[in-house]
Amino acid sequence: MTAISKEYLLLFNTVIDAEQTLAQLHETLIEAQRQAEELFLEGPPEETPTAPRNR
Repeated sequence: MTAISKEYLLLFNTVIDAEQTLAQLHETLIEAQRQAEELFLEGPPEETPTAPRNR
């Protein structure tokens, strides 16, 4: 059996971690979209909120 180099293991594990992070982000974005659609369907807002500013 061929030994796997440390470099390959590092890269492989990092790719797996990135895929998992992207999957979580995808789920977060889908949930935000669902919530935004629900808010939209509730009707017009009573007042327009201001967008948060980056500091």
